[in-house]
Amino acid sequence: MDCKYKEILETQIKDYKREQIAQSPFESKKIDKGYADRTLYINIGEKKAEIKTVSSDMREKFTGGRGYGMKLLWDAVNSDTKWNSPENEIVIAQGPIGGITQYPGSGKTYVATISPLTDIPIDSNVGGHFGPLFKLCGFDALEIQGKSETQLVIFIDGENGMISFEKYLGDCEDSHILAEVLTDVFSISEDDKKNVSIISAGSAAGNTNFGILNFSYYDIHRKHTKLKQAGRGGIGTVFVDKNIKAVVVRKPGMTGDMNNVADYDKVARTGIRLHRELHDNDGSQANMRLNGTTRLVEAMNDYDLVPVNNFRYGYHPDAYKMRQQYWQETFTQGIPDGCWYGCTMQCSKSVSNVELKTGPYKGHKVLIDGPEYETAAGVGTNCGIYDPHAVLECNFYCDTYGIDTISFGTTCAFLMECFEENLIDVAITGGLELHFGNWTAQLELLHQMSRGEGFGTVAGLGVKKLKEIFVDQYGIDADYLNDIGMECKGLEYSEYVTKESLAQQAGYGTANKGAQHDENWLIFMDMVNNQIPTFEDKAEALYFYPLFRTWFSLVGLCKLPWNDIEPANNAETDEPAKVPEHIENYINLYNGVTGANVQHVSELVLQSERVYNLQKVFNLKMGKGLRRDDAIPYRSVGPVTIVEYRSRMERYDKQLKELGFDIKGKTIEEKMGILRKHRENQYEMLLDAVYNRRGWTNNAVPMPETLQRLGIDYPEVLEVVNKHLC
Repeated sequence: MDCKYKEILETQIKDYKREQIAQSPFESKKIDKGYADRTLYINIGEKKAEIKTVSSDMREKFTGGRGYGMKLLWDAVNSDTKWNSPENEIVIAQGPIGGITQYPGSGKTYVATISPLTDIPIDSNVGGHFGPLFKLCGFDALEIQGKSETQLVIFIDGENGMISFEKYLGDCEDSHILAEVLTDVFSISEDDKKNVSIISAGSAAGNTNFGILNFSYYDIHRKHTKLKQAGRGGIGTVFVDKNIKAVVVRKPGMTGDMNNVADYDKVARTGIRLHRELHDNDGSQANMRLNGTTRLVEAMNDYDLVPVNNFRYGYHPDAYKMRQQYWQETFTQGIPDGCWYGCTMQCSKSVSNVELKTGPYKGHKVLIDGPEYETAAGVGTNCGIYDPHAVLECNFYCDTYGIDTISFGTTCAFLMECFEENLIDVAITGGLELHFGNWTAQLELLHQMSRGEGFGTVAGLGVKKLKEIFVDQYGIDADYLNDIGMECKGLEYSEYVTKESLAQQAGYGTANKGAQHDENWLIFMDMVNNQIPTFEDKAEALYFYPLFRTWFSLVGLCKLPWNDIEPANNAETDEPAKVPEHIENYINLYNGVTGANVQHVSELVLQSERVYNLQKVFNLKMGKGLRRDDAIPYRSVGPVTIVEYRSRMERYDKQLKELGFDIKGKTIEEKMGILRKHRENQYEMLLDAVYNRRGWTNNAVPMPETLQRLGIDYPEVLEVVNKHLC
């Protein structure tokens, strides 16, 4: 920690004052087989807390985590609720497996709210220690509703059984400082800091539509508070709108058996099996413990899949500057990493003592968590930026300001293309020269978001609203903007070029929350390995994989240990993409924790299918969710511009010939038109197959018999569906 940073922290800690407004006692409850069977409801407008019992129906039908989040949010809002309505909630939940320490990746927490970007439910996963510590206070979920007239810190004291509402009297604006200060203020000793976790947003979250929530954890090796992000959909924007400065939890005495699992030996044996595999195979496979997820920049570039210049291209020769060897040498090695105890995957990497070159912390030497692949590709290659320091500095400021690196990167790339195509100019951007590769302009845009001024506040509205502004105010062609503006349902695309993967296109288009890969990541199965060649194969994959990936969000697990590291003999199995040995692990883990008797993966998929379909109907309830809302920008399907077509002319010409089209003597524009008609037709045909496999109508509405099969044919659910079946 450098002198400037240390001086700021010492001053903030010394000057911090606490003023309690109200408090509410609660009795701790022991977790039993992964569940507390109660939730904590907090109304910040009324400064009241209430403990709610989880019904047997809710536990059976919605499992936990994202499932509880969607059900609680569904019950809290109506069809007229907006993201900034007082009744909108932020729901934070873990599942029954979340919080154990015997299996890698078991510290994930899931957050749900109505999104400022999409106007529909958003869910986002996050690491850090808040979720497990809060759960061990005796709760399966936290609901925060209402708005406060006073900026609040909510303190959940798990040792003394007290919830305190405190007026925030400090002046920390950004999360990297606030988390350190509050960790010190609410802990009773240096050793106790590991028992404290903070949720906060930063100075830019309230000035944009894609604010994030930072969840802290104290790194006992670095003596430093680190941050993980619930990044997607503007959850931090909702947090700030409710006038919350921070939520603090403290729960000392955490031990490895506090989840009181049904069969500890089974859980431990299952964990040992994967720990051994990670130890033996990581170095020859993903190398996560050295590189985190940054290895994907190099891998995606090799396969023409890394986004370059607003997803125009999938490869750039300068991407090698961010190859895994660079990050391996840059990350601080030799210190155990991981965002929850017991995770030997240790993919949460950091860079120490990075001296900042811009912004309010210029000259400070800081610890930077990351970058992850999505950040390196989003604010880096997609914006034509290949300077690793620029990516690191942007990563740091996005985190501490409370900005989603994916939405920020994809929005910047869109603006840079508009600028270079002379659709917008410096008169519109306030003097910012938003050329691809101009990282100083990119960072100034970010600093403007923090200050709540200039073009930064316009850019912070996100791609969907930017397109509307550019059409309405500047008369820019709407069709062209819709082709190149990389968002679906209002959520900016995560960082993969999908032009040659029809399954991934539909994965982005049909994802409930918008264009996010955590539901659907089929690009390698489809494009690289050619494992799903037919429409039926793709539709089946778009049934199973989104649901199995959803299952992790129900139980509190990270997805990475599933298929980023594989058993040595996995390629010899019947379905290597599913990693059968790991599916067996998850069945054993779920049974070992909860005492259930699951025998087949289909039973886990059924748990997910209930939640997935409720979220789909939830979209319909909020006025979206039909087939038209699964439309995607053509850039994710094929070449929009002549320069794109030329960059892969040999490939596109060959494809057209193989499809039986006569392209002799055709201009590039004519060939582009033929290709577009074909690819858009293929996309629509795949949607038909996907909807049919999921038990939905051709207009993407879940059929009543599907809801009945799943046991979620509640009257209020059927009422929403029936409106769209007339």
